[in-house]
Amino acid sequence: MPGTGSFFRRRIRPYMVPRSLSARVLWLTVEIILLVEIVILMPSLGREREAWLWDRVTDAHLAVFSEATEALAIKGGMLSPATQRDLLKLSGTEAIKLVQPGNIATLMPADANFHVSSTVDLDTETIFGSMWHADLSVLGLENGNEMVEAISPLDKTMQVQVVIDGATLALHLRIYVGHIAMLSVVIALVTGLLVFAALDRRLVRPMRILTASIAGFRKDPAHASLTSLNWLSGRPNDEVAVAAQELSAMQDELRAALWRNARLAAVGTAVAKISHDLRNILTSALLVADRLQETADPVVKRAANTLISAVERAAELVSRTVDFAREGPPAITVGPVVLRDLADEAASVIRSSDPHVVIENLIPGSLILPLDHTQIYRVLVNLLRNAAEASASRITLSTQAENGTIRLAVADNGPGLPKKVQERLFQPFTGTGRRGGTGLGLAIARDLIRAHGGDLTLQSTGPEGTVFVMGLAVAEEPVS
Repeated sequence: MPGTGSFFRRRIRPYMVPRSLSARVLWLTVEIILLVEIVILMPSLGREREAWLWDRVTDAHLAVFSEATEALAIKGGMLSPATQRDLLKLSGTEAIKLVQPGNIATLMPADANFHVSSTVDLDTETIFGSMWHADLSVLGLENGNEMVEAISPLDKTMQVQVVIDGATLALHLRIYVGHIAMLSVVIALVTGLLVFAALDRRLVRPMRILTASIAGFRKDPAHASLTSLNWLSGRPNDEVAVAAQELSAMQDELRAALWRNARLAAVGTAVAKISHDLRNILTSALLVADRLQETADPVVKRAANTLISAVERAAELVSRTVDFAREGPPAITVGPVVLRDLADEAASVIRSSDPHVVIENLIPGSLILPLDHTQIYRVLVNLLRNAAEASASRITLSTQAENGTIRLAVADNGPGLPKKVQERLFQPFTGTGRRGGTGLGLAIARDLIRAHGGDLTLQSTGPEGTVFVMGLAVAEEPVS
């Protein structure tokens, strides 16, 4: 039947595959229940052996004190061999002996002479001893005749001694174990299915939804459905619901990031195509501005200075955009750099444009690091210029060794960064705190520091000032 095969593939087959989560949940539940049943079986088997032996003792007492036996005892006769065999068969024993103070012991049969391999005293035997002997019997290690002694449950003044066949006891215990094993398997399977049904609804099915959502998002991030995740998020506030909420939020953030990256890639491609022509145009504008500076007219000269400044800023913006849009980490050329001298070079640029800013260089002159001189120079100029443009009147450069790295701190006494700017500080085109800024400076600076194996972070900001810290490589050698 086609429907039967389809049902097997959809419903049953997934649980038979050991590597699937559904199968693991089902079979793990079954295995745990079977293990518990085995642990319970051991004392149960000992109790069953003890009960069987007590039944033999009770039946033996009843067999000896039957009406026929009493009648024969009154006449002083003896039981016939056939009657003895019937009574022994009825009691399930090989021989019976009853001992009572003041009376003559009764032995059945009178000529009994059995080889007894062990003696069991039911009045003193513990459950652990019974479990041990039961296990040996089931394994076939105790199949000989056993002498069983106990005070009769029918008469506390009489002791009953019976000889039982160990093979008969072993067979009884094996049948008992077989019944318990079959019942345990049925209980384990039924319980496992019930537990699995509950776990499948509460855990396995949500896991499948999360996995399908991840796979769908990887295949097509822009059009991946959020319906199933929204359903999971609406469940009671458990771990699965929290995971679904976090996954949905992460997918939203990744979609936004992919959209931004796509736009950045488009911008980078466009800028890269026009950068060559734009540089030629800006070069021509600079040449004209330089000639205008030679004129004697002061108005034209001031206009030429303004034009040169604007063209230089435009050229710098084009260079930054192209550098940021270029795929892969920025290329660096590492060499020994005296960090204090490099900081002085960057500070001189800021002092020339804003002489009112005090820049204090506390970097030791003996500190040499393996750096790219040009790239670190760009980072320092960017940080110093940002501080100066943020109305800082004093900027301090200092270093500190920590965990095998040199931490270079750039601290200013400006008003601090607004909270909105802090949230998107290192994101291009969004993390700027001044009008007309692109936000590329800090994004490029962080990429350059990361290319050196470190990182650029905002340590603190507030009314007392702002501190940026860059982690740099360990110093190679001091200079004298």
